Amino acid sequence: MMNIGLVGYGYWGPNIARNIIYNSGFKLACICDHDQNRLELAHKHYPFIPKLSNIDDLISNPEIDCIVIATNPTSHYTIALNALKNHKHVLVEKPLSTSLSEINSLEQIANEQDLTLMVDHTFLYNGVVQEMKSLIDNHEIGNIKYIDTTRINLGIFQNDVNVLWDLATHDLSIVNYLLQKMPKSIIATGKCHIKAGIQNIAYLNLMYDDDTIVHVHSSWMSPVKIRLMLIGGDKKMMVYNDIEPTEKLKVYDTGLSFDSNDKDQILVDYRVGDVNIPKYSTKEPLASMIQDFEKSIVQKTKPISGIESAKQIVKILSAAQTSLDMNGKEILI
Repeated sequence: MMNIGLVGYGYWGPNIARNIIYNSGFKLACICDHDQNRLELAHKHYPFIPKLSNIDDLISNPEIDCIVIATNPTSHYTIALNALKNHKHVLVEKPLSTSLSEINSLEQIANEQDLTLMVDHTFLYNGVVQEMKSLIDNHEIGNIKYIDTTRINLGIFQNDVNVLWDLATHDLSIVNYLLQKMPKSIIATGKCHIKAGIQNIAYLNLMYDDDTIVHVHSSWMSPVKIRLMLIGGDKKMMVYNDIEPTEKLKVYDTGLSFDSNDKDQILVDYRVGDVNIPKYSTKEPLASMIQDFEKSIVQKTKPISGIESAKQIVKILSAAQTSLDMNGKEILI
């Protein structure tokens, strides 16, 4: 059993702690947070687990094998760097960093020391996403023409990253996982209604070398919470509604064909067939992610949410930030 230290007991930390405890390969050996109120909460939840307020004391502890980082995004790089230099396997809450050069630096150190460096893109372990991936890989959906995704709610406002780095990260991880390709260009628009330089609402368009297009809508200023992804293939179409309590995924045997030989008009033929609700795993995604972290360390396997996934998302979001700063200019990747 490996000893694991958790840095950060804020919004996501308690969920990570719970799943570490349920994993037989790890022992949650310490919880660290600079906020005394959060440490007191952690003590109420887990009174027998040691608590620390000094991150350096945790990272330098030779009895700790792994570090999980669930802090503000701007602190991820420094903490991960110190952990790797102290020969710890590292799992970082998304995003790993907002800088591609920092990610490359972390990757180099992890490779040199034969350490696992993994990012918490939890949705890649979601049963619905896994089922969609299977349907696409088995050519049941056909060639993907578009993905339209909406992730909006009221808050939680971040102080150090905009809404794309916060919410769109989830959607981009899913899109990259399903499509297995990078866009050729990006257009992003948004507005800062609350804090200068921090967009709280944004629209992101991704264009690919073929005719695929992806649209991402992210907002902290919606009166309703929506988690919706539409995927259109030339055979079938899928709707993933993460707000639904049970039937989160529906596959529509729907499509269209057209005849453009007529110069004056295009004749479109619509096909509307059955709606199928496939079965999917309901296992908690975070539990599967922690299990993949353990497997990647013990068996030296490549995790689903590995460093390559993190690099791709940072490339896209960095281009999106440039587009935002240039009032929606198209940016080539």
